[in-house]
Amino acid sequence: MTTTIAPAPAQERRSDRSEPQHVDVLVVGAGVSGIGAAHHLRERFPDRSFVILDAQDNRGGTWWTHRYPGVRSDSDLFTYGYRFKPWRGPSIAAGEEILGYLDEVIAEDDLAGHIRYHHRVTAASWSTENRRWTVEVTRGDTGEQLRFITDFLWMCQGYYNHTRPHRPHWEGMDRFQGLVVHPQQWPEDLDLTGKRIVVIGSGSTAATLIPAIAREAEHVTMLQRSPSYFLAPPLTHELAVTLRSLDIPEDWTHEILRRAYSAEFNELARLSHEAPDELHTFLMESMRPLLPEGFDIDKHFTPRYRPWQQRIAIVPEGDLFAALREGKASIVTDTIETFTETGIRVGSGEEVPADVVVSATGFDLSAFGDVDFSVDGEPVAFPERVTWRGIMISGVPNMAYVFGYFRHSWTLRVDLVCDLVIRMLTLMQDRGATMVVPTLRPEDAGMQLRPWSDPENFNAGYVLRSQHVLFKQGDREPWTHMLEHAQEAEILPKADLEDGTLVYR
Repeated sequence: MTTTIAPAPAQERRSDRSEPQHVDVLVVGAGVSGIGAAHHLRERFPDRSFVILDAQDNRGGTWWTHRYPGVRSDSDLFTYGYRFKPWRGPSIAAGEEILGYLDEVIAEDDLAGHIRYHHRVTAASWSTENRRWTVEVTRGDTGEQLRFITDFLWMCQGYYNHTRPHRPHWEGMDRFQGLVVHPQQWPEDLDLTGKRIVVIGSGSTAATLIPAIAREAEHVTMLQRSPSYFLAPPLTHELAVTLRSLDIPEDWTHEILRRAYSAEFNELARLSHEAPDELHTFLMESMRPLLPEGFDIDKHFTPRYRPWQQRIAIVPEGDLFAALREGKASIVTDTIETFTETGIRVGSGEEVPADVVVSATGFDLSAFGDVDFSVDGEPVAFPERVTWRGIMISGVPNMAYVFGYFRHSWTLRVDLVCDLVIRMLTLMQDRGATMVVPTLRPEDAGMQLRPWSDPENFNAGYVLRSQHVLFKQGDREPWTHMLEHAQEAEILPKADLEDGTLVYR
């Protein structure tokens, strides 16, 4: 993959020093989570110093590293956008539009001077004696080793490895004469004109990519081992069209649409638990009229799991189904037996011809960016720790993290988490506390520990294959996470920060 690395701005270069730099709050990650956290810090603590470190060469996280054709959000932007920043575009937006939105937040909050690109955090060590984190950083464009010291560490680095996608190995790949690419590492000069493409996978990436490349390719085949659920909403909510035609202020439109979309997805979440068969029927029947006549919907679009045990893929205006109707794309539901010189042979014996194979096979989860953590000289083994409300980790002082929703828009939780962390920092300030650490109470000593994600709740492949590197959850509040947005919107703003599970010193 060819990547153009822009030189670091002069302001950034001047701020890098070989001696340790101290900041009150250190934010790791300049994507949606980190920029959101920085906004709340600027708003509530204008006198506190902070820096945002990011290993990439630009802002945006996923939206910077993912550059495959058609890349877009599969969440509506009224909920994926921030609560404090109205979204003015279509409900479903392309990656470039989302980057533009983040650029506006960076400019309006004057964050550019706080962001350090090419800065990969490798280790973080806490000292109770000094009440500070020492953070080791490698500067990727120079190889320089840097050190930051901070009173509070805020991990906003996302949840997967940006440089190492999940790449299964299939029999016969070495003899395939074509090209195999992963969407996360899309070649900038890849020309698909007139090519036969096989996209392995059936999730959101495949559903986004296929309509975009079908326009130029000879044919695109989606090769899936098992189907996914799909939903085909309009590109822009009809309510947004109505409100904008009435010249309603954009911040009103944003809030109204944010509530409307939240209500819709809260209802889908409720049905997925209380009436999964009813939701399955709704999803199947909403797709049926959009598919080619005689299409085998039971074989190609009926998943093995109940609705929303994995994420529902969004195909705005049904563009994936349009590619199927026009004959530009097709679906093969089968297992891969082997790659051949000219394609892929599946379990039925059929050979699917291919000039290019796209492995839309997802990613592997990463525990806090694979940073080596230690507390008072002892390494932190996260699989032995328990989450506190999906925001902090037991026994790890002065460290919070942002992890969004799987079913709802990620950013809905960013705002809620930021509110709670700011409230906690305010409480520490008022109490004169320099340290806060989530601590199991005596009554929690025999608590049953559960996996990071209960497979009965959410069982996507990238979750199941990464459970062993992630922390646990308990069987009671506040040691649980993975709640629905409707629950957390009630719970987190009222969460008792002095119930004994957070120990202040």
